[in-house]
Amino acid sequence: MPVPMSRRRFEELVGDALDQVPPGLAAAMDNVVVLVADRHEEDPALLGLYEGVALTERTTEYAGVLPDRITLFQDAILDICDDEDDVVHEVTVTVVHEIAHHFGIDEETLHRLGWG
Repeated sequence: MPVPMSRRRFEELVGDALDQVPPGLAAAMDNVVVLVADRHEEDPALLGLYEGVALTERTTEYAGVLPDRITLFQDAILDICDDEDDVVHEVTVTVVHEIAHHFGIDEETLHRLGWG
């Protein structure tokens, strides 16, 4: 059974996870927004998604574009957690995982580093 949690509380946990990003990395993030949604339409079990152009792939032609998006899917995360401590952990892992994609780190490397 999913952990019951309001959107406001979930967004607070996302904010807390973002606050844990080291200042140097946070300052290096560019043109990216972090959002919360209920579920991904095509993959309802997906916990998070990075959509955009990774910093490592941007060229001089990258200009005037909408921000990249990191979306955390609240219902999917709550589905796999047993209590709020699990949610805190899963939100943190998902935030780190999606920020890593913003920096150009691929799935294989993230899994190898334990952030899969």
